[in-house]
Amino acid sequence: MKLRTTAAATMAAFALVLSLPGSASAAEGYFHYKYVDGYAQEQHVTLHDPHSGKCVNLYAVGDDEVQPGYGPHNDTDSAVVVYTGANCQGPEWKLRAHGNPARDDLLVRSVRFAVTPG
Repeated sequence: MKLRTTAAATMAAFALVLSLPGSASAAEGYFHYKYVDGYAQEQHVTLHDPHSGKCVNLYAVGDDEVQPGYGPHNDTDSAVVVYTGANCQGPEWKLRAHGNPARDDLLVRSVRFAVTPG
């Protein structure tokens, strides 16, 4: 009975490890941006280890019906393309890995991080 329980626990742990994202699925580090909320207060948002290869509509600004975010700063190990439109549409700019903060006039609604080899 102990052998079956041990084997089942081992298989469950192995399945859990396989389901965890690998290093190629996330940029490592932080991506920051700012936005002005409904009370006219500037807010700062930080994404920690954001997903790579997928379009991400940013929190509070990822809809074309609201004011965009601004001043993005890519402090991850992956290049990122920032878009002025939702769903990675519209004008775009590439920010290099571990770059300096962009100026506040660079607007952003969505981003896509480059997939880094794992």
